[in-house]
Amino acid sequence: MTTMADLFDALLARKGSDLHLGAGKPPLARIRGELTPLRTSSCTPLEIENWLFSIIDAPTRAKLETENDLDFAYAHGDKARFRASYFRKTTGFGAVFRVIPSKVASLADLGAPAVLTAISNEQRGLVLVTGPTGSGKSTTLAAMIRHINETRACHILTIEDPIEFVHSSIKARITQREVGKHAPDFQTAMKNAGREDAEVILVGELRNAETMALALRLASFGVLVFATVHTNSAPATIDRFVNAFLAEDQPMIRGLLAESLVAIVAQELIPAADGKGRAAAHEILRSNSGLAAMIRDGKTHQIANIMQAGGQVGMQTMDMALAGLVKAGLLKSEDALARGRDKEALARMLGRLG
Repeated sequence: MTTMADLFDALLARKGSDLHLGAGKPPLARIRGELTPLRTSSCTPLEIENWLFSIIDAPTRAKLETENDLDFAYAHGDKARFRASYFRKTTGFGAVFRVIPSKVASLADLGAPAVLTAISNEQRGLVLVTGPTGSGKSTTLAAMIRHINETRACHILTIEDPIEFVHSSIKARITQREVGKHAPDFQTAMKNAGREDAEVILVGELRNAETMALALRLASFGVLVFATVHTNSAPATIDRFVNAFLAEDQPMIRGLLAESLVAIVAQELIPAADGKGRAAAHEILRSNSGLAAMIRDGKTHQIANIMQAGGQVGMQTMDMALAGLVKAGLLKSEDALARGRDKEALARMLGRLG
């Protein structure tokens, strides 16, 4: 493994999802959620710099050395694309590369719940896909955009940093804009999005109150807005959204969110029972009058009750999703319990499954 191409090939051959590079450690691949060395010897600072600088040009290197951080997408021939994150740390430069499959998977390919198709068929409102880093949020969103692309004659606009999955127009017209290349920041791109006649807008991440407010504004214009937020559950997502704003603005934001929210999908990836990959567990919350009232009144602690009672429209808590995956033979009970929200209640559910 003397070049970046060698490292990428080794990662892909072992079906890894991420490549970690830093001095003092061997190259590490994340395989089924675990970091695994790709060789026995540690990397030297010079070796790391040679690898990292070999795939960027001189102006980009100058930017990295000035700002100490760099995010971009990189194509490894026609084998795969990577989302690259470079950074400076105590031992010099380091990087993490996330694999972006060249093909955009369908919801069926992912084994996603049927309700995600129904959510994708909505015409307007705000859809939030949440979960920790590496939980497959971008892959799920790309599959939902693919479904719309295959079924609706509309204009889809994506605003990302960087562009991950590259979509080709099928039935829809697709415009993909990258922050830094095509717009200075998310806020500017989102402000301009209202003038670009898009029926569907994907925002890579809602990072602050301004982008959240802009997403609500676009949704109120009759646009279907997809976005990610870094939270671990549907109730926490609503709290995170509202608490991003000043106290005096929060009642208004609760009202707008109650009117605009279509669904929240909280996702986690867990090692599969067969040892050959990872299974996705989805907590799903869909909008209804009861949810809208809870959002307005700040009663997010009661939202789990709505998900537990909403099975007919595809709603489920994370614990219900985990129990379902165990029942289907896709997860081991111990792995499900490790990710459970209410471990005692989940243990009882699993006990009833035998």
